[in-house]
Amino acid sequence: MRLALAQINPLVGDLTGNGEQILQACRKAAAAGADLVVAPELALWGYPPRDLLLRPALRHQEQQALDQLAAELPQGLALLLGVSEPTADRQTPDLFNAAALVEPGSWRVVARKRLLPSYDVFDERRYFRPADEPCLLELDRQGRRWRLGITICEDLWVEEALHQQRLLGDDPVADLQALQPDLLLNLSASPFGSGKAQLRRELAAAAARRLRCPVVYVNQVGGNDELVFDGGSFITGASGAVIHQLNFAEADLGLWDAGSAAVASASAADTPALPAADELLLRALVLGVRDYARKCGFSKALLGLSGGIDSALVAAIAAAALGAENVQALLMPSPWSSEGSIHDSLALADRLGIATHTVPIEPLMASFDAALSSPLGGEPAGLTAENLQSRIRGTLLMAVANQQGQLLLSTGNKSELAVGYCTLYGDMNGGLAVIGDLYKTSVFRLCAWIDSEASAHCRAALGLPATGELVGAAIREKPPSAELRPDQRDSDSLPDYSVLDPLLQSLLEDHQSPEELIARGVDAALAHRVMGLLRRAEFKRRQAPPVLKLSQRSFGSGWRMPIAAA
Repeated sequence: MRLALAQINPLVGDLTGNGEQILQACRKAAAAGADLVVAPELALWGYPPRDLLLRPALRHQEQQALDQLAAELPQGLALLLGVSEPTADRQTPDLFNAAALVEPGSWRVVARKRLLPSYDVFDERRYFRPADEPCLLELDRQGRRWRLGITICEDLWVEEALHQQRLLGDDPVADLQALQPDLLLNLSASPFGSGKAQLRRELAAAAARRLRCPVVYVNQVGGNDELVFDGGSFITGASGAVIHQLNFAEADLGLWDAGSAAVASASAADTPALPAADELLLRALVLGVRDYARKCGFSKALLGLSGGIDSALVAAIAAAALGAENVQALLMPSPWSSEGSIHDSLALADRLGIATHTVPIEPLMASFDAALSSPLGGEPAGLTAENLQSRIRGTLLMAVANQQGQLLLSTGNKSELAVGYCTLYGDMNGGLAVIGDLYKTSVFRLCAWIDSEASAHCRAALGLPATGELVGAAIREKPPSAELRPDQRDSDSLPDYSVLDPLLQSLLEDHQSPEELIARGVDAALAHRVMGLLRRAEFKRRQAPPVLKLSQRSFGSGWRMPIAAA
C-alpha cells in the first residue's frame, strides 16, 4: 500500500477552503499512485477551532465538506482525516474528536480520540467526549487486507518516562497490541515547542516497538493565532527508526510505500537528522509571523527600531516572514537616544533592506510636559516621564500602522513581560508579540546563531542575506537599555538577565515558589522581589497582544493567573 502524508496548513474555521486544500493534496497523491492519504487532526476545521465548534452552521458545513470530498475524490483513493463527530444524544460535550475514512461516493467515522488534553493551551474537554475503545480499521489495498491502528494526537503521548507526565486514562497504544495492527497511524495537531520534534520521534519509536509495526505520524503545519504548528511529519519502521521525514515549517506531501524492503531493514543509521534547535526556533518564529499576518488579512508590517537587540531580531524575523519590501520601521529618537542606537538601527535596516522613517519625539515630549503641568502641578517626572516617552512612540506606531494598513509588531521579550518592564499603551502596543516567549538571554543566543556561519543555509532559505552579520556585533554587544533617561541601563532596575532568566524559568515553567528557590541557594530578597514583580505585572499581560508560543509555558491562553490575588 502506498501512503501519502498530507501535511497541510489550514485556516481555522475555513471548512470549504481547507477541504479544497485537502482535495488538491489527494489529486497529487493519486497522480503519484497513492492508495491512502492521511491528513492531520481536525483537518477540515484547522486546529484549534475553539468555540467555532459550538456553531451549528459550521458543523453542518463540515458535513457538506465531507460530502464534497467524497464526490470529488479520485477513484481508487481513500482519505483518512480528522473531523468532529456529533454525538447521538443531547448531553454535553456533544462531539467526538474523530477520524473519518472518505472513499469515492461515501464517508464514515472510523476512529475517536481517547485522551483529551485540557492543560496548557488545550481545552478539548470543553468540546469533546473521550472514546473508550481502541480503533482498528481494515482496508483492502493492493491485494491485501491492511490492519490500521488509528490514534489521534494525544493518544500517542502515553510514555511517562519520556515526557514526565501523561493524561489520566487508558493507554490507547497498549490496547492496540492484542489487535496486531500492520501500521499505526497518528493524526496530529501538535504545536511547536523546544525539544518537541525529538520527543515526538521518541514517542512514536516507543509505540512502534510495542506494536512491532511502523508508525505514520502526520502533523499539521502553520501558525494559528499564538500557536505555531511545525509539521515535520514522519514515519518510523517497526524498530522505531525514522525512515521518512517531511519538511519542517512548510506545507508538504510525502509518499511512502508500506511494503518496501526499507521498512523491514530500517535502523537508527537511516534516521534523518533534525535541524539544529536554533534553526527550528527561527523557522517557527518566521512561520508564526507569516501566517498570523496572512490569515488576519495583512501583507505588510511595521515596528519600532531602537537600536536594541529585541527590535533587531523582530525586524529580521519580519523581513523573512513577509519580505523586506513589506516591512517598515520607525526610528523615534528622544533627547536620551544615543547616536550609536540611531546609527545601529539604520545599519540594520540597510542590511535587511527594509524602509525606515525617523520621527524625533522631543517636540511631542515638550507638548505633553506643557499640557500636564497644570493637573500635575509641574512637569511629568521620574517613571511618569519615562512612560510618556514610550506611550508617545506607541501612539506614533499605531497611527502609522492604522493609516497604512500594517500589522504592528510588538518587540518586547518574555523577561520584560514577566516582570512588567514594559509600558501599557506604549512599547506593548501591537497586534502580535513576536518574541514575547523568548527570555532576553534566549534573544542574545538566537541572534548570535543568526550572525554565525552555521545559519547561512537557513538564512538563504528564508530569503535573508546568507553571508556576513545580520543583527551585527554592535547591537549584540550593547548593554540593554530603554534609553528613557541619561545613561540608563536595564540593570539599574532589574537583576542581570543571566541571573533573572533562570529564576523566571523556575517560577513560570517549573512552578516553583520563592521558598524553593531560597532552599536552592537563591538570595531570599531576590527570590521574593522577582516573584513580586511577576505577580504585579499580571494586569499588564492581560492587555498584551498575542504571544507566539515557543516554550512549555508561555503568556497567553495557557497562562490563567488571576489579577487580584494574594
